[in-house]
Amino acid sequence: MSNPVQRPTRRQLLRSGVALAATLASPAVAQTLPDTVQTRDPLSATTRRNTSSFRALTWQPYFPTLRNGAILVDIQSRVLHLWEESGGYRLYPSSVPQSEDLTRRGRTRVVQKVVGPTWRPTPNMRRRNPEWPAVVGPGPDNPLGTHALYLGWTYYRIHGTHDTRKIGRRSSSGCIGLYNEHIAEVFDLTKVGTQVLLI
Repeated sequence: MSNPVQRPTRRQLLRSGVALAATLASPAVAQTLPDTVQTRDPLSATTRRNTSSFRALTWQPYFPTLRNGAILVDIQSRVLHLWEESGGYRLYPSSVPQSEDLTRRGRTRVVQKVVGPTWRPTPNMRRRNPEWPAVVGPGPDNPLGTHALYLGWTYYRIHGTHDTRKIGRRSSSGCIGLYNEHIAEVFDLTKVGTQVLLI
């Protein structure tokens, strides 16, 4: 004889809701929540959102095709959208330039991919900060993090960062920064020739 299905009481539901709210409020648990949207449907609704309330987009208004994949960086929202050539979609929080005069918008492409990049401050950076070193090799002190995608514009890159406080802020001197684990994913999913649009 099978047991009848028992419905939870209102009191049990309220207790569960309070426990869930307390769990989500815990910083340790909150950090484990997903912070990217992933969908294989390139025509997914534009209202789909991630836990940070970034708006998911479709690629068609921005790119004529997904040949070689596509990256869209929304400076205002501080987010990087990635579409794979197959139509897969991912969304990543990013850091963006500190000010409008450091910001570059428009179309370019990935022209080089580097694991363990070497950082060289631009001439303007050295003028503003003459105490900075001329070169910083790979490692925890490197502002480019673990991976870098070099763009068709001189000095502009999409790269990682060891300083995770920068993500989600206007904190760069022109580049787009991602968490190191996110740039590693983007690095693997892109190729030389991937189209890039900054808006």
